[in-house]
Amino acid sequence: MRKGENIVRNKTLELQPCSHRVIIPLYIPNEEGYYKDAFKIFKMCVLSVQKTAVSPLKISVVSNGSTSKVNERLFKLYEDNHIDELIIETETIGKINSILKALRTAEERLITITDADVLFLNDWEKAVLATFEAFPKAGMVSPVPIYRTQLRHTGNIWMDYLFSSKLKFSPVKSPEGLTKFAKSVGWPDLEPHLKDVIATLEGKNNTKAVVGNSHFVGTYKNEVFNKIPDTNSNYKLGGTSEYLYNDLPILKMGGYQLATYDNYAYHMGNASEEWIEKEFENLKTEEKHYNDFEAISTLKASPLKYIISEKIFKKLFKYKGFKQWIYKQKGLTKEQIYNFLERDFLSDKD
Repeated sequence: MRKGENIVRNKTLELQPCSHRVIIPLYIPNEEGYYKDAFKIFKMCVLSVQKTAVSPLKISVVSNGSTSKVNERLFKLYEDNHIDELIIETETIGKINSILKALRTAEERLITITDADVLFLNDWEKAVLATFEAFPKAGMVSPVPIYRTQLRHTGNIWMDYLFSSKLKFSPVKSPEGLTKFAKSVGWPDLEPHLKDVIATLEGKNNTKAVVGNSHFVGTYKNEVFNKIPDTNSNYKLGGTSEYLYNDLPILKMGGYQLATYDNYAYHMGNASEEWIEKEFENLKTEEKHYNDFEAISTLKASPLKYIISEKIFKKLFKYKGFKQWIYKQKGLTKEQIYNFLERDFLSDKD
């Protein structure tokens, strides 16, 4: 039996103004061995992104089969207003499907999707926004430049700027940042030939961005996700999931995959280190100002251009002679060309 009338019936929503959402999938099945420091690292991730942003963010965390103790601590972060949306899945549904739980209802202009082990640095959001404003066709911008990403789902960039001096190889802005990323994924160091030059694109106001990026952290224009599959992913992690849900939608919308020229975040990995904790402690709290991001252009899909760049033009890079010619045109020396072609194990994985 119902008595009376629900007091919210026919009431319009009154939400806090926000144009930027951050989505963090979290998987901590236990807190031993590989996952010993996982929650500590995740907490630094959440607090750092909240502390260093210059616009008011809404943070969504999706717990993907984590332990009950982890979920209890997540709820405490929610109560303390460090998390705006907390979704708890008791069984493991996979990384991409976790992201989709929050993504399918997100209405914010920009969506940042990040792994739970990223430490955001001051000015990361400023740099990402400046990159979007300087490059109207940017579909996704990462605050972390990575070595050898010049051919990673970037055929549309090369096609648009093949004969333009705006696309060229430039000195790496932060060799230290590249080295720290390499060490975070288990490498002992990063060889000099992998951190001397990097492919860049010049946009408005002489803003420079790195061509290509990595999936582990990036900010997307919302319209990109109009092209994601209607169904969920079949993979817990990897497989074709990142291509189908992260890369292909950007390409179908005619968007560029870029990274900031300088480094504005660190991949922490699964083990906390003293230098990471010091970086976290030294972060400054930014003052937040609402931004509707009207200066950021909206992408418009062109099926014909997608077919030309991805099905035809991109195939040119399978020919060694073509890459030798274009790399020379874009500023590489003979030795650097050799390093990119003969000592490179990343750039052709497209």
